[in-house]
Amino acid sequence: MKFSAKLMMAALGVATVMAGATGASAENNWQRHHPRRVEVNHRLRNQNERITREVRHDEITRGQARDLRAEDRGIRGQERFDASHHRSHLTRAEQRRLNREENGVSHQIGR
Repeated sequence: MKFSAKLMMAALGVATVMAGATGASAENNWQRHHPRRVEVNHRLRNQNERITREVRHDEITRGQARDLRAEDRGIRGQERFDASHHRSHLTRAEQRRLNREENGVSHQIGR
């Protein structure tokens, strides 16, 4: 094989790899910011801040805060698991289920 043919094949291979990497990163960026995932993760972040505030104001104990955060970690893990099965986004049913679980933790925080 001539040098120019080898060079052309190498350039084609590099271009193919670069095109695939660019498409994948653009797809993941969109999916990471999918509206349903953003909403669920925003609620989890908000609940974590509420837990911190309640511990600071002696409304709940550190042990209770640890348990609530463990429940939130479970919800976040479920969100990631669900998203991993649907091209990194959540279905409406999954979002509703996660919101119900978050509501349960939220009611425990506000007691």
